Amino acid sequence: MARRTRIMYIESKADGLVGPARIGRVTYNKTGCTISYAGKQFQSLKGSGFKSNYREIHSGEEYWISGPRRDGTDRLYTSNIPVEIDEDVREEYWTAIREKPGLKARRQT
Repeated sequence: MARRTRIMYIESKADGLVGPARIGRVTYNKTGCTISYAGKQFQSLKGSGFKSNYREIHSGEEYWISGPRRDGTDRLYTSNIPVEIDEDVREEYWTAIREKPGLKARRQT
């Protein structure tokens, strides 16, 4: 049985309210309680986090993980730090989510 995947916005909250962020494809486990990305596994905080909604299981670092927004304002707090886009989702992100196919070569938002 194939695992469900989805393009998501992933921002580290380890160093504060604004951290490095990426757009990438996550994979859900069978029950949907845990998601995996880049060799890390994340478990939902079920509303108990402060400006974070997931915790990386092995390190305990907190993250904000959510579906990417069509308008590109994914960060909880405004920042001029660019958001990196994984190569394997770049074209789909710009065409299907942002609906801006002319930008599909861009690697950052």
